Amino acid sequence: MPLTAFIRSKQISNSIRTIFRSLQYRNFRLFFSGQSISLIGTWIQRIAMPWLVYDLTNSVVLLGVVGFAGQIPTFLMAPFAGVIVDRKNRYKILVATQVLAMIQALMLATLVYTGQIQVWHLIALSIMLGLINAFDMPSRQSFMIEMVEKKDDLGNAIALNSTMVNGARLLGPSIAGVLISLAGEGTCFLINGLSYTVVITTLLLMKTKVKPKIKKTTKAAHEFQEGFRYTFGFKPVRFLILLLALVSLMGMPYSVLMPVYAKEILHGGSHTFGFLMGASGLGALSGALYLASRKNAAGLEKLIPVSAAAFGVGLILLALTNTFWVACIVMTITGIGLMMVMASSNTVIQTIIDDNKRGRVMSIYSMAFMGTAPFGSLMAGSLAKAVGTPMTLVFGGLCCIIGALIYLRKSPELQKHIQPVYKTLGILKEKEPKGLKD
Repeated sequence: MPLTAFIRSKQISNSIRTIFRSLQYRNFRLFFSGQSISLIGTWIQRIAMPWLVYDLTNSVVLLGVVGFAGQIPTFLMAPFAGVIVDRKNRYKILVATQVLAMIQALMLATLVYTGQIQVWHLIALSIMLGLINAFDMPSRQSFMIEMVEKKDDLGNAIALNSTMVNGARLLGPSIAGVLISLAGEGTCFLINGLSYTVVITTLLLMKTKVKPKIKKTTKAAHEFQEGFRYTFGFKPVRFLILLLALVSLMGMPYSVLMPVYAKEILHGGSHTFGFLMGASGLGALSGALYLASRKNAAGLEKLIPVSAAAFGVGLILLALTNTFWVACIVMTITGIGLMMVMASSNTVIQTIIDDNKRGRVMSIYSMAFMGTAPFGSLMAGSLAKAVGTPMTLVFGGLCCIIGALIYLRKSPELQKHIQPVYKTLGILKEKEPKGLKD
């Protein structure tokens, strides 16, 4: 083998080991493998749900209502859930949420198969799933550091988790499009319900450390207030949360409008909808792999506004095209931008916050990420009815770009707070990296 080829192969091998280094931890390997299967089912259901709503009602407004119902519980309950996650066993909470989510999916499948499904059922079961997610998201995010053990590998684990989510996002919508055409929405819900058995099994196989019970001397209400004060009193966390909330409120509801876009703008069917969401998943997967290849969190705070602006530009370009293949390319751009904002924000926040407040901070992160989306879903549905889907996408895109510019203006001040923490953790050495380099 020529020397250059040998060196290249070694570099590739080292890059692969860097990307997947968090899999050295047994618990994270189990989590990763179980979730890889389960999340495909989750994305199949996410595609089937709005399609079923639109098929039953032909109403853009009701699409927004169902989206609102599924996400508003996270907004209302997440801060309280964060207090519970910090006080109780995160592992047990995570197992419980997976069992309850499986029951929700099987209830949906039963209603569709028996022909009794109505829109109010979809709203009620969406509320149920939203309540489950209010506890699932902060417990999942907070449990991450217990699975990877070393904080140096936390960013890699978060990026790999995003890779897993977006790999499922790539496969799930495409599978859902085919399943809806061939077997109907009920089969989509059934497959999702059965997929939870895999993640529940892998969670039960984990070996978790039994932590000594510490009797809490403070009241839950005090811890609730403390979590808010800490989150919004620490400038980098505050601005990251606010930018994420804006992107979630004004940009993320584009997914609610995709059934309408696929039908009315591109004149396609469920397979068109599935491929559009799959293209977004492909972009997100690419962005997640890039983040996983990074050595640590240094420089991510500079990448966040660029990603938010790219997401906004993608939404505007999507509004301006009525060609399927161009729309798929643009959806890839939106997928990259949205994923990079979410995963980078998550990594920076989890790196710089105190461990004893992790559950509460991540619950507010969940509230910003998932909780503001229901209001966006309602607004997007109403706005699309008034001015059309393309103009709604343009408006959302412009808001994301404005938010990115405001964050960029504040970036030098935020770095003054972030860099001392990075230096304390050993992430930054004496000579700081330039630009976006590690």
